[in-house]
Amino acid sequence: MADRYLHFSGTAPGRFLTRSLGLPQPTALRRWSSAHPGLDGEVLRLTAGRPADAPPAGRYAGVVLDATAIADPEGLHAVYAALHPLVRGLAPCGRIVVLAGRPDPFDVRQSAAQQALEGFVRSLAKEIGRGRTALLLRLAPGAAADSTLEFLLSPKSAYVSGQVVEVGAAPRRPDPARTRTALVTGAARGIGEAVAQTLARDGLHVVCLDVPQAAGPLAEVARRLGGTALPLDVTAADAGERIAAAAAGAGGLDVLVHNAGITRDRRLANMDAARWDAVLDVNLGSVVRTTEELLKTDALNPHARIVATASISGIAGNAGQTNYAASKAGIIGFVHALAADPAVVERGITVNAVAPGFIETKMTAAVPFLIREAGRRMNSLGQGGLPVDVAETVAWLGAAGSGGVTGQVVRVCGQSLLGA
Repeated sequence: MADRYLHFSGTAPGRFLTRSLGLPQPTALRRWSSAHPGLDGEVLRLTAGRPADAPPAGRYAGVVLDATAIADPEGLHAVYAALHPLVRGLAPCGRIVVLAGRPDPFDVRQSAAQQALEGFVRSLAKEIGRGRTALLLRLAPGAAADSTLEFLLSPKSAYVSGQVVEVGAAPRRPDPARTRTALVTGAARGIGEAVAQTLARDGLHVVCLDVPQAAGPLAEVARRLGGTALPLDVTAADAGERIAAAAAGAGGLDVLVHNAGITRDRRLANMDAARWDAVLDVNLGSVVRTTEELLKTDALNPHARIVATASISGIAGNAGQTNYAASKAGIIGFVHALAADPAVVERGITVNAVAPGFIETKMTAAVPFLIREAGRRMNSLGQGGLPVDVAETVAWLGAAGSGGVTGQVVRVCGQSLLGA
């Protein structure tokens, strides 16, 4: 559904009126396209505490500030000194990425200074406006951060802001001498369709899974992407075995995207057991059971990527969604535990989640007008996201080069005001 306010506020009369009334003035976000795959302009790379060259005349597209060496509160002045003169010169839809270190947990001064960077970046992301974003990368020694920086310094990360992403060292991964294969659940429409399309764009063969009732649209998506359709209810007793068989036929899975999900909203006092059980089974139970089966049968290849779909409702809660929020919070627990499993780590498999905020889909289009407008505006970018914003984030987490990112929950919410 079109965001008419976003369009109107970008016109001359709209800018005048919204500025006069003190209303939000969102900037239309610059997203990836084959014609414009990169940011427009130079990216400045600085180190906190070191003299920097004079910034170029005009605007620049991004700033990467290395603050990993800051070891005490006094050193934080170098962050201010580096970024204070640059903020106004950052182009609309530009990027600021601050690199932090993993402090010694027993070093009080270093821990205080490095944790301070999180509050700084989250606040900066709420200040800079005009479609700009700010993020913090916390790097372990030897971190494999190239894939993450490539994503954050591109239009693909348009709706990811105010986040902290931890990046570790990645195990050595031989380049596959074949096309990588992904399986996406809930792929017949909405976010799942966008994920399948984005992974296919990046060269993966995509197995598109959805319920048998959606077999027609599912087959069309798979045909258009050159993929494979797998009509299947993920809650079926034999779902894990059938997915494992399909994976074996495709040479094993390199990317597993748990996207299928449902809502059955009611306040707890009015919620029948069927609504509770259905949401928990589809959104959480099926994810746990299927993943366990795929790991047990080695249907997931070494260095595979597992990406599950959480939600800001699972982080902040939401009235009328005790079942949905419980299922999505459960996904976060699933990710944290599985990513730390020694057997998973040994095989080089990463496990992460995306947590969408207000995304423009058919479901949100049916939300009452005032609630929909509040959902769109209650974030630092002042607008709803698109399914492709979630898809691009999944594609980054699913990339072969993203082995240093695991156990993370990345919010795709424009820095929603809800939750952490």
